[in-house]
Order: sequence, then structure tokens, then C-alpha cells
Amino acid sequence: MNNSTAPAIMVTGAAGFIGSCMVQYLTAQGLTNLILVDAFDREDKIPNLAGKAFAHKVDREQLFDWLAAEKPVIDFVFHLGARTDTTEFDYTVHEHLNVVFTQKIWAYCVARQVPLVYASSAATYGSGEWGYDDGHAVVEKLQPLNPYGISKNEVDKWILQQAAQPPFWAGLKFFNVYGPNEYHKGRMASVIFHTFNQVKETGRVKLFRSHKEGFNDGEQLRDFIYVKDVIAVCYWLMQQRPASALYNLGTGQARSFNDLVRATFAGMALPEQIEYIDMPADLRDKYQYFTEANMTKLRAAGYQSPFYPLEAGVQDYVRQYLVPHKYY
Repeated sequence: MNNSTAPAIMVTGAAGFIGSCMVQYLTAQGLTNLILVDAFDREDKIPNLAGKAFAHKVDREQLFDWLAAEKPVIDFVFHLGARTDTTEFDYTVHEHLNVVFTQKIWAYCVARQVPLVYASSAATYGSGEWGYDDGHAVVEKLQPLNPYGISKNEVDKWILQQAAQPPFWAGLKFFNVYGPNEYHKGRMASVIFHTFNQVKETGRVKLFRSHKEGFNDGEQLRDFIYVKDVIAVCYWLMQQRPASALYNLGTGQARSFNDLVRATFAGMALPEQIEYIDMPADLRDKYQYFTEANMTKLRAAGYQSPFYPLEAGVQDYVRQYLVPHKYY
């Protein structure tokens, strides 16, 4: 493809989990005129981009100087980069990487009239006292449980107050995303990733006991969504550009950690062995016991493709990527 005529797409967080999968998905569609933005200093992220096609790699802290100097014509921005550590309690870290950086991306997209999809999070919903509805009226009322969730909600609040907007924008409230290319995420990798490694090492898995009445051990519920669905929705938004808005992105079906772990054991063709342990005290009052995306808005906007059921997504992840230690 001639890069001079191919759409130029900027992807932030390009070396990370969802960002690197997005890069692969775009290149599979023949879109290789990509500007990849990240802090490219971590060796454990290098394999996420191995073999992927792109036009430029730009260090995150140099991005706005680079844009001012190079003046590239950019057709679309996927802003997927963020500090995603929910156990990082220094808000200034999240504020710099999640709030201020996103505001600068927004300002660039407004000035250049570039359409934008950015990553918000289901962490904005806190303990769910206002439900999991992506209507804009509730955003000011939400009470996230940690600095990461607060930073994501501050961005959403700020964006909804902006009179000047890109020609199209969507803020995606990602629920619990799992899938390939999360080898580098350590403690913040998905429960499936940790389950797989625990089972490989010990033959069993440890899950948190419930510390809340009404929930049995391992029956805490989450809306788990496969990364392949996430990037398919992102691509659809770039192509279709429905009404600019915040959109939930989960499956709309909450499932238990027990279900998740059983699916992982099944993917590994091993018998289930689950042990329940106490949750660390510092996490107990910041822990979501239930999340489930109301997916009405995205469906009404026209996205009709089915999402991977939990068992099918976990099986694909385990068998195609974790067992052979492959990347997407």
C-alpha cells in the first residue's frame, strides 16, 4: 500500500496490551501508516510489537514536540495509553499520564479536527451505587474506588464539558479486558493469565475469599471481555463514527471468578483445583464485587457483532497464545 495515500493512524500505548493488539488488527486490515506512541524503554514490551508494520515510533514524552515539528497529517487517533495500575495510590502519577496527557491529545484533535477514540474504564463506576449505565448524566455523580478510576472519571467529566470537540470522539469504558500481549503486566495482568501460570507451577489456583455478605467465595462477578472484541469495536468506531459519546465496552454479561478459572482449567485440559485465600486488607474497601456493562448504547449505535462468550474467549487465549507463549 502506498503510504502517502494510506490513512495515517496514531495509536498511543502502542507497546502495551490493548495498544499492541490494536496495531496488529490495523496492519491486518492493510493499514500500516501508523504512528506508534509509548515509552519504549521496557524490554518486556518489545515482543508486543515484534513483526508489526508501522511508519513512526514516537516516545510519549516527546510526542507534542514531534507533532509540532513534523506536522504529520493524521486521519485518526486511538488513545489507548494510560497508567492502569489500580494499586498505584499516588494520584499525581495518574494525573500526569491519564488526565493531562489525554487533555493534550484532545486539544490536538480539536485543533487539527482529527477523530478520536480514547480509553476510559469501568473503574469509573466505583462500587456501582449508580449502576453501570454509560449515560452522560451520571458521570458527575460517580465515586471511583481508587486513583486510577478517579483519573479516568476526571477525563470523562472534563471532556463532557468541552464546547470545542473533534469531528468524532468516543470514550470507551473498558470492563475487564483479557487476552494476548499482557505478559509484561505483572500484578495487573488478567486473572486468566495468573491462573494459567499458577496452575502450570502448582496444579492449583488461589482466588480471593469473599469479604462481603451475599457473595460466596469466588463468586465475585465481573464483565470479562476478550481483547479481540475490544479492538473490533475500536475499528468499527473508526469506520462508522456513530454519535460522539461515552460507550460501555463489556459483554453485558457478568460472570464469576469461579467461572473464569474453570474455563482456564478446561482450556488447559486439567482438573479444577481452587483454593480460597484472604484478600489483602488494603484492597478490601476498594474492591468491586459486581460489574456488568449496560451495552444498550453501543448496540443502538449499530454495533451488531456478537461478543466472545467467556468460555470461548478463554479457550482461544489459553490454547492459541498462553500454551505456545505466542503474541497477537
